Amino acid sequence: MLDNQPRGTIVIEDLEVGMMRYLQKQVTDADIEMFAEVSTDRNPVHLDEAYARDTIFEGRIAHGMLTAGLISAVIGEQLPGHGTVYLGQTLKFMAPVRPGDVVRAEVQVESIDHGKRRVTLATRCLVGDTVVLKGEAVVLAPSRKFD
Repeated sequence: MLDNQPRGTIVIEDLEVGMMRYLQKQVTDADIEMFAEVSTDRNPVHLDEAYARDTIFEGRIAHGMLTAGLISAVIGEQLPGHGTVYLGQTLKFMAPVRPGDVVRAEVQVESIDHGKRRVTLATRCLVGDTVVLKGEAVVLAPSRKFD
């Protein structure tokens, strides 16, 4: 299940403080297994239910960076979108994401520095009403002047 808003680019000249975009995705067992393969992070808390049951999570959880990757998808595909360059990202993991959870990744414009083409974005991921991740990203936004 994937639900998101139109993809493309919003150039810095058209950005406004408060603009928000999101995507929603159900995190599947296949997603977790593929992320483990690509990242080489095969921590059993992500892959082995018997092992994970005996941890503080009491069951398997998705990789935190898999969840954070959904923020990257919103930034790179929607806000600002294609041509955006990541400069930095802070992340605070608040709660686990489990196989089957539907994650909503949200990105909102906090501030814009037109002179440097830098945009500061509030970022967060939710499962239902629970914030599972929050942070802030700084990006170099695409501009009409550099098309």
